[in-house]
Amino acid sequence: MTSETPLEIDPTDVSNLLQRPGERTFRLIDCREESEWQICHLPDAQLVPLSRFGEMVPQVFTDTQEHVIIYCHHGMRSLRAAQFLRHHGIAHAQSMSGGIDAWSDLIDPATPRY
Repeated sequence: MTSETPLEIDPTDVSNLLQRPGERTFRLIDCREESEWQICHLPDAQLVPLSRFGEMVPQVFTDTQEHVIIYCHHGMRSLRAAQFLRHHGIAHAQSMSGGIDAWSDLIDPATPRY
């Protein structure tokens, strides 16, 4: 991961990264709320609701060099979350563009849309 990590990452690129589990070099974060998580979520994701980011960041994100990919419903909240993490020293935080809705459209149609 370079210091010039793009702020956004395409769902196809995330899918490709997820298909290499033995080489997993990132953490997948779902920043939606619990009720949305219950509808659907990506495998191996960790729920860290954006509404609780401020209080959870110091405990959940301790490695400033960690590659973190964040997603939400359509990509707006995750973009804010990635910017927030970068502001707090997590240089390789990225937002999955289009969110889980784009994931359902481009990668896995079995993922419920809402």
